[in-house]
Order: sequence, then C-alpha cells, then structure tokens
Amino acid sequence: MSTRIAFLKGHGTENDFVILPDPENAVDLPPAAVAALCDRRAGIGADGVLHVVRSAAHPEARAMAAEAEWFMDYRNGDGSVAEMCGNGVRVFARYLQRAGHAAEGDLAVATRGGVKRVHLAKNGDVTVGMGRARLPEGEVTVRVGEHSWPARNVNMGNPHAVAFVTDLAHAGSLYEPPPFTPAAAYPDGVNVEFVADRGPRHVAMRVHERGSGETRSCGTGACAVAVAAARRDGADPAVTGTPVTYTVDLPGGTLVITEHPDGEIEMTGPAVIVAEGELDADWLEGVPV
Repeated sequence: MSTRIAFLKGHGTENDFVILPDPENAVDLPPAAVAALCDRRAGIGADGVLHVVRSAAHPEARAMAAEAEWFMDYRNGDGSVAEMCGNGVRVFARYLQRAGHAAEGDLAVATRGGVKRVHLAKNGDVTVGMGRARLPEGEVTVRVGEHSWPARNVNMGNPHAVAFVTDLAHAGSLYEPPPFTPAAAYPDGVNVEFVADRGPRHVAMRVHERGSGETRSCGTGACAVAVAAARRDGADPAVTGTPVTYTVDLPGGTLVITEHPDGEIEMTGPAVIVAEGELDADWLEGVPV
C-alpha cells in the first residue's frame, strides 16, 4: 500500500495554498514536485505550497528556533523558493491554530524574510507584522503591450514594482511577467502590482506574482502598494508621527494595511482552511524531475 502524506488546502483572500505538515522536515520537495502539487488540472491546485516545519529541523531556520517554533518553508507555484508570502503567513498561522500548535492571540512564525509576528483575533481575522518596507532608489518602468508606466521600487523582504494606472484592465492577462527596465533593478525577478484609486486611502490592485502568474491576492504586494500610495499621497508616518492605513481591494477580497511611525507594517485579513486529505506518496515521488 502506498504511503500517505497529509495535506490541507487553505486561502487568504483567495490566494490559495497546499499546506504540507512536516514537523521533522522529512518530505523531499524538489521544484517539480511543488509545481505538480500546484497544477490545477493534474495536481491539487494552488498558488503555492506552505511546508510546515519545526524551525529546529530546518537548516535555514535553526537560528530562529528560539524565537519561533515553526518555519514557513514557502514555495511558489512553479516550485521556486520565496522569501515571504503575506497571505501565506496568515493561512500558515490559521493551520497552526487548527492543529493545536497555537492559540488565539499572539504567535511568532519563522520565514526566510525573518520572524513575523502574528495575531489571531476572535473575529477570525489574522494580523501579521510584515516588517519595514525598503524603498530602493532609481527609476523603474514596467510595460504591458503598448502601455508603460513608471513604477515605485518597494522591497518587503521580496521585491515589488508598483505602478499606478487609470484602468486595471490595462494590465492585460498578467499570465506572463510584465517586462521591466532596468534589468539590474530586479536581478531575481519581481512581483508587479497595478493600482487604481477607489477613494481616499482606498485603492484596488492586480498583481503578477513572481513564479506564480496573476494571483487573486498578494499580501506583501498589498503592503508594497499601501506604502507606495502613501508616499505618492505625501504621507510618511516616520515624518508625521501618525499611522497611515489603506484599504486595498484585490480580486479575492480586501486587506487592511497600516504603516506605523516606526516603519512597522501590519496587514489584517481573513485566513480560511477549506479541506484536508491525503496525498499518494508514490505519485509525488514519481513526478518527473
């Protein structure tokens, strides 16, 4: 009989994930296996994989084990490794709560982007401390077809190019990565956000996620968008001493982003576990490399 591997399926504002609980880091996850899991026809289907590992059992997270018991070993839908995923952290925390590894209240999660502070609220929302944004200098341009726009370079532990547009339809299908210049701005690729205004401190966005294509939501992208919008609007909490909050509408739902005077950014939104089951380990191991 084939060995079975437990999995769950969850989403945060419809940014969906396969969750693989693997406390001792015993499951081999080459890129091809991750891509097969995320395939929406031949696999389970997802934007990415949340590999749930104890920090002490993973070589990339052992140094964080004293601060955070659990490590989110996140993989993009194409199998590539990513530094961070904001919606993924919320779903990861919801899984830990469901599994009895965390309770309502505060929690620390280790990621390749550092230790993230999470709050599981009574109303079901999850708030994640996303760290501080970095705003690298230099002009960036993104292009879709005949359209091109200047973009704000924002780094949230992973790279983003934020372009403000009059119509989100101008972003096209976003199946392929939008070209950008200069190439040196993002040597490892970039997440590209297209943003339109909806009202005071209220924007809507679409996103091409590096390694996944267009997704229904992107947490780090929403944070990057809020920071870029605030600077465009002349708001900098470090200067004014007052927090700035933006509502960000995404195809899969709404996130609320607050930037504090110390630079810390908090993201609040839902996180849902929708199913659980078992994978056939023979199928997973038989995926062509």
